[in-house]
Amino acid sequence: MTKKTAKAPAKKTSAKQQAPEAEPAPQAPSESGPGGKIGKTQLVEQVAQQSGLPKKQAGQVVDAAMEVIIDAIKSGKSVGLPGLGTLSVKATAARTGVRPGTSERIQIPAGKKVAFKVANTLKGTLGGTGDAAE
Repeated sequence: MTKKTAKAPAKKTSAKQQAPEAEPAPQAPSESGPGGKIGKTQLVEQVAQQSGLPKKQAGQVVDAAMEVIIDAIKSGKSVGLPGLGTLSVKATAARTGVRPGTSERIQIPAGKKVAFKVANTLKGTLGGTGDAAE
C-alpha cells in the first residue's frame, strides 16, 4: 500500500507540471494573432502608450469611459463611438421557443437587448460590406 500511495502523488505532480506549460501557449497567440482578443489590461497599456498617461491614470480613464457607456445604455440611450459604431437598446417581442432537451414549447417574454451597429468607416477599412457581420 505504501508503494501505491507513493506512486500516485508522483503521477499527480507530473500532471501538474505539464498543465502550467500548456496554459500559457494559447494565451500568447491570442494577444498577437489576428482575430485575438484584447483584454482590459492590454487596452489600458495601449491607451497609456498613445496618450502618454501613466498606466494607473489610463486605467481610471478606461474604467470611467466604460461606466459612462454602461450607465447610458441602462437608461435607454444610444451611445455613438466615432469610427467604431453605435450601441443601442432594442426591444424584443414575446415569442414561442423550443426547449432543446425536451422539445417542449415555451413562451419567451418580451425584453431588451443591446445592439451594435458598425460604423461605415470601419466597415470600409475591413474590406467588406459588413452585411455578413450583422
